[in-house]
Amino acid sequence: MKRATGIQAPQAGRASRRGFLGGACATLFAPHVIAAPSQLRFTHAYGETVLAEPARRVVSVGYNTQDTILALGVVPVGIRYWFGNYPFGVWPWAQSYLGGAEPKLMIGEVSMDTVSGLAPDLIIANGSGISKAEYALLSKIAPVLMQGENYSTYGSPWHEDTRRIGRALGKSDLAEDLVAGVKAKFAAAKARHPEWQNKTAAAAWHNTGETGAFMREDTRARFLSELGFVPTKKLDYIAAKDGFYTTLSPEDLSPLDADLLIWISAMDDATDIANLPMRRTLAAHRAGREVFAGQLISGALSFGSVLSLPFALEQLEGDIVAAMDGRPETVVASSAKAGIVP
Repeated sequence: MKRATGIQAPQAGRASRRGFLGGACATLFAPHVIAAPSQLRFTHAYGETVLAEPARRVVSVGYNTQDTILALGVVPVGIRYWFGNYPFGVWPWAQSYLGGAEPKLMIGEVSMDTVSGLAPDLIIANGSGISKAEYALLSKIAPVLMQGENYSTYGSPWHEDTRRIGRALGKSDLAEDLVAGVKAKFAAAKARHPEWQNKTAAAAWHNTGETGAFMREDTRARFLSELGFVPTKKLDYIAAKDGFYTTLSPEDLSPLDADLLIWISAMDDATDIANLPMRRTLAAHRAGREVFAGQLISGALSFGSVLSLPFALEQLEGDIVAAMDGRPETVVASSAKAGIVP
């Protein structure tokens, strides 16, 4: 399954989307050979990737890895398009990091010919959803960096990806600084709003007649947990699909009945959400505790990166304050604009 943008209903089925070169493997596993101290080693679900030195020329095939690479001061020579209508697949919060460069934009499934033609010394594929067969093919072009072995395909936290990619680029110190900076911003937000701690929250979507929510390992749910919110008990009891989302019965939206409900949408028009019949049964709706994240903000939450998360926090904090002030008459600006106020 392609990684859901969080702004449309995930579709059934997984789309196919990488490790040593043969000679390197033979050398590594030969008896009594000791790896050079300067080597960078990364284990993952498909094996191990070894870099003789930090990478300089990289291709980004992860759905959101361009953000992290750019934040670390490297412009990828190729970027895989995820969604959105922005130059080179780079959204507004990261555009300035391009510095006038024009990376090759790769659309759809990963093309081996295109990647090979870009002559990378590293292919960054964290959260790419590539298959083991695709990993093997890409590894014949260049070493392939994947998310850590302890995480599902789309479940690697933003800070782990930042550190992992930073190490592969020889920029571990900068990666730590970036992580510390973002964590400080969220810690400051939590300190400003102690009343949010341990309140329930859900990030939900409704599209083409289907309603669902994002689960603990998803970037949108992690955004809420970074602010001190927790999932509803009903939502927490549901098994996640592909590790990051679930669908709900249109007759029972009670798992979404949280202290805070954020609607994630691909569009700035929320007509489908406004017309969702069972939404009217939710206390979050009746009490005016809904926030609407339209195209740009939902994109920032979906990317869930070291660059997009501070952007999302800056944009959403005021609306969350309004939704959580305990007064139903307080207007939440994003919900009012989208037409979903009670």
